[in-house]
Amino acid sequence: MNRSGLLMIGRSGLEVRPLPAFRDHAALGAQPGGRLVMRFLGFMVGVLLCVLAPARAAEIHQAQVEARVPWLPRAVAASDGRNHLAYELHITSFDSGDGPLTLERLSVFAGDTVAPLLTVAGADLAGLLAQPPEDKADDGVAIGPGRRQVLFLWLTLPPGAPPASLRHQLDFRTAAGQVQRAGAVACAVARTTALEIGPPLRGGDWLAVEGPGNPHSHHWGSMVAVDGELTIPQRFAIDWFGLAGTGHSLRDRHDSLSATRDEDWIGYGAEVLAVANGVVRNVRNDVPDGTPLAPQSVPDDLTARTLYGNFVILEIAPGVFAHYAHLRTGSVTVKVGDRVQAGAVIGRLGQTGAAGAPHLHFHLSDRPTFEQSEGLPFVIKGYTRQGKTNVEATFDVDTPVALEGSPRAIRHAMPLDGDVVRFP
Repeated sequence: MNRSGLLMIGRSGLEVRPLPAFRDHAALGAQPGGRLVMRFLGFMVGVLLCVLAPARAAEIHQAQVEARVPWLPRAVAASDGRNHLAYELHITSFDSGDGPLTLERLSVFAGDTVAPLLTVAGADLAGLLAQPPEDKADDGVAIGPGRRQVLFLWLTLPPGAPPASLRHQLDFRTAAGQVQRAGAVACAVARTTALEIGPPLRGGDWLAVEGPGNPHSHHWGSMVAVDGELTIPQRFAIDWFGLAGTGHSLRDRHDSLSATRDEDWIGYGAEVLAVANGVVRNVRNDVPDGTPLAPQSVPDDLTARTLYGNFVILEIAPGVFAHYAHLRTGSVTVKVGDRVQAGAVIGRLGQTGAAGAPHLHFHLSDRPTFEQSEGLPFVIKGYTRQGKTNVEATFDVDTPVALEGSPRAIRHAMPLDGDVVRFP
């Protein structure tokens, strides 16, 4: 088409005919050749719509999965100055397809809000697993038919009161390419606050190893299945390693860690303290001291008596129990039924039970047993956070230990994985 007419096919070939002034499409169709013109215009409009219109969104189907949060998350203030929620999302596939479902995106919302608190997609989803695969898939986490994956979620909350509930949206793709979604996986948030306690140790510097916020630790990442019940007793557990003023956990140079003795470790023999007033519910005091990094046998049953070595368990509030493990042989100063005051010495740091080196294992749970208990968050009244490091950096006395961050006074907050803490 040009300004003077329509390009059409005539008897003598291609020719330009004058463009009549048509008032509407019906008039155009009534003119000679008008129907051909209308068909041509309709074809061009269709081509333009296909080229210019956005691609149609893939149809989303209901995901055939069960997704649930078995433990009610509870907000806790941490040493980074933020409030956090730590919990697990269990996802089981009931898809009847030939291949696995692939979780491609997870979004977590506070209640009915629109902006997510957390969004994780693609290869980053593997980082939410307790044991991420070495070769992470670019598209997400695969869940085979009848199989379960557990995601470990650490949410950093905005300032203000924690949300009353959480909503999860899970986006999947089937092996055949179909898009599926579970868009309203909800759970409540506990309204009770984390219990405040005193320090379990005194003075000096202490490194929080395998501590809160690290889902890949042997604490949070270890699920315990006993009598048909799956729990995580050590969700907020900390292994406290003593440090010298130089930041090292050993006193002298050694050819290897396996060549050390218990006495070579800075924290060995330190006094262990009751973190609150309480009643002694269980103790053990007769397990021999071990040898650092010696091979350990795997117990048949996962209980305090098979894992803790010498230990003390205190009930410090209704339904709240403080667990102290790996205490030095013969150092426990209390017996079952004793009432103790906050700050009282209840034993000494050692290396008994399932411990590779001298340290104090400490956690709170909702039962006086290891098995079938859920780990509870806590905050410590006051301490100085010296900085952050990892335990491997503390072994070589010839290499200076560089701490990330600068000293800062902390009150009413839970230490996090890698914190170097100085108690009063």
